[in-house]
Order: sequence, then C-alpha cells, then structure tokens
Amino acid sequence: MTQRQAALAGLTAPFLFWVTYLALAALRPEYSLLTKAVSELGSVDAPRKVLWNVLGYVLPGLLIVLFSWGLSRHIATAKKSKLPAYSLLLSGLFMALAGIFPGDFENRQTLTMLLHTVGSFGSYIFFLVAAFSLPAVMRTTIYWKDAVKPTLLFTWLTILFGAWPFVFQDFPAVGQRLVFFFYFAWVFYVALKLYKQPQK
Repeated sequence: MTQRQAALAGLTAPFLFWVTYLALAALRPEYSLLTKAVSELGSVDAPRKVLWNVLGYVLPGLLIVLFSWGLSRHIATAKKSKLPAYSLLLSGLFMALAGIFPGDFENRQTLTMLLHTVGSFGSYIFFLVAAFSLPAVMRTTIYWKDAVKPTLLFTWLTILFGAWPFVFQDFPAVGQRLVFFFYFAWVFYVALKLYKQPQK
C-alpha cells in the first residue's frame, strides 16, 4: 500500500461515517439526535441495522486499519515509534467489532450488547493511546512537528465532551456526537497530513 493510498483510506473513513449517519438518521423521524445513541441506528431492533453497522462502523473501522498500516510505514522510523500506528489499528478493529455485534438497548445484559460495548470502548481507549503517543513521533521531523498541537486539541476535546452527559442530562447524545466528530477530525487531519507528506 502506498503512502497516498493509506492516506485516502483515512480520509474516506470520516466521510463514510458521517454521510451514512446523517442519511439513516434522516430516514427515522422518531430518532432524536439529542437523546439517542449513535449505536441505536444499528441496534438489534432497528430498521436498516445492517446498513448502519456495515457502512457506519465496520467499513470505517477497516479503513482506519488500512490508514494506520500505512501510517506505521511512512511516519514511524523506529520500532518504539510504531505504538501510535498499532494502537490506531486496534482502534479501527474494535470499531469494526462494534458493528459486527449490534447493541441491544432493551436488554443490556446480552452477549451482543456486551461485545458491542467492548468494541465501542476499546476503539476509544486505543485511540487515546495512539493520540497521546503520536506527538512524540511527530516531534522527530520538521514536517510533522506542526501537527502536534492540532491533534492534541482534537484529543482533549474528545475527553472534554465525553463528560457532556453528566452535565447536560436532558440531551446527553449531543456529547457523543461531538466525541465522534473530534475523533474523526483527528483521523482526517492526520490522514490529510500524510497525504501531503513529500514522498521519498
């Protein structure tokens, strides 16, 4: 996989996620953007659940896997600097896992709900590992050094808005959308930076 092919995979993942999300949410008038979780578009009893889980979680997750694989080859030069790319790869895999096992919001004790939750939280935890370890790699090159502050800003904003439901309990889902927004903003920004990186 070439550098630009990997970057294009990273650029496509946020686009696919948001287009699918907005389209399927618009087809469900009862689906509230303020109170319903993103995963409820693909819950076990949701209409078009397969469409959401495949296009909203599985494919974006696999695109992030491809992007991270390219990132590991074209930004990391030492074995220890592979951690961000490998962590991002796991974030993508866990996102795909969340799509393979749809959430059961009526019975949260089911195995499919448990695995969906593991996928969701695993994806975010590995993203944090990637996002906080990547700046050390970025600082080793002139080209990547100016990307440190924007990527850390996106990362801290995901954490900040993760606390949203505890503060704004009447519309908790807004915080989740913002977490997704800054997660994918991080992916898009790093992928765009990789795409523009002068090729050796």
